[in-house]
Amino acid sequence: MKLLRRALPHPLLTLLLTGTWLLLVNGWSLNSLVFGFLLGWLIPFVTAAYWPDQPKMRAPFKILAYIGVVIWDIIVANFVVAKIVLFKSNTDRKPAWVTVPLDLRTPEAITVLAGTITLTPGTVSADVSDHGHALLIHCLDADDPDAIRDEIKTRYEARLKEIFE
Repeated sequence: MKLLRRALPHPLLTLLLTGTWLLLVNGWSLNSLVFGFLLGWLIPFVTAAYWPDQPKMRAPFKILAYIGVVIWDIIVANFVVAKIVLFKSNTDRKPAWVTVPLDLRTPEAITVLAGTITLTPGTVSADVSDHGHALLIHCLDADDPDAIRDEIKTRYEARLKEIFE
């Protein structure tokens, strides 16, 4: 088992990179599959020393529900941002910096949360505190920064805590 772990340090990443390669070449052939698998094996093998602990997921199937929530929020936020940009004057906008204290402790979960916030139009993750205990977010228009903080914690962070911790 140890030999297999050293030979294939991150099997899920290997599959993900192989699939990504097949999507990039926009076709399927045995050569593409073999080369994609070679890249998918080589990249994690070479970089394995830089991330010795594999991320652990307690509830991997909840990722699909999380992705659904994020996609829905991105769609809704696109309309909200379009409305703000088209119909709200600059003087009426209330941009704000919001600090979100984090209950998450794993770097992978914090990274997914920061990426989710940045993917959602109207918000950008700007900084993580030194010890990963808070996330600084810029909002395009925030009437109530505390409500935005609470929504991020309940809508995203709670779900990520179930998945990763």
